[in-house]
Amino acid sequence: MAGTDSSSVPDSRLWRFLRFPVTRIVIATAAIALVIGVIQFLGLRAHIKPNSGLGAVIGVLIIVAVLATYIGYVRLIERREVTELSTRKAGVELGAGVIVGVVLFALTMLVLWLAGCVRVAAGDGWRALAFPLLIALIAGVCEEVLARGVVFRIVEESLGTWIALAVSAALFGALHVFNPGATLVSSIAIALEAGVLLAAVFVYTRRLWMAIGLHAGWNFTEGGIFGADVSGIKLPGVLSSEFHGADLLTGGAFGPEASIVAVLVCLAVAAVLLVSAKRNGRIRDPYWRRRA
Repeated sequence: MAGTDSSSVPDSRLWRFLRFPVTRIVIATAAIALVIGVIQFLGLRAHIKPNSGLGAVIGVLIIVAVLATYIGYVRLIERREVTELSTRKAGVELGAGVIVGVVLFALTMLVLWLAGCVRVAAGDGWRALAFPLLIALIAGVCEEVLARGVVFRIVEESLGTWIALAVSAALFGALHVFNPGATLVSSIAIALEAGVLLAAVFVYTRRLWMAIGLHAGWNFTEGGIFGADVSGIKLPGVLSSEFHGADLLTGGAFGPEASIVAVLVCLAVAAVLLVSAKRNGRIRDPYWRRRA
């Protein structure tokens, strides 16, 4: 994937500072957080309920604003084409990601059901799908743009794929420590399953679309279909899932994302993707090896 095009960036002390990896991460993260915060603030000031029609409009605005802000950041600061959001194969990769996310979470639930750790019953019905779907899309876009588009990608440019994977996965897990029902175990689980898998998807495709789709598909299936807690947050679902057994198996109050089953399922897929990426020359070495 193309990095910053140095030929199009002025060679001055200010621009060298702006191009420094940590500076770029701070600028991009702050810009995206500001945009999200402003839209949410305006929604709160207008007393718009998240699960209303106007709430859906706010959600769509957040998605569009985050993508637009990221594109603007890349073009203004990095001075390059935004290849990771290329529209080529965007629909195919987004759809494929959603399917993979649905299948992976359904497989996790199947294993838990076979182990006698979950009881699935009727929930809120099909009318409950809209809100979880919107929340899943918002999370997929916002978190993937920040975690993989900003943190992983920029760290990888300097320190290589493996260090970037470790750093971004650890950060992703740490950011979920503030969620309801979170524990050290749940944060480690999120880092290993989501942090590693979603970074592996990005490395494999070198675009964000499949990672966004997988993230959204997993969350939507977890909350919208099975009615399970999504990272500790309860959402209405078509079905209702009641978990019982050891927290290591069920994920406890955080939800099945903290289950050892989910971790193993996601790590297995991540391993396949990373091996394939390595065979296809998509693993980047750290800068000191590239200069050797």
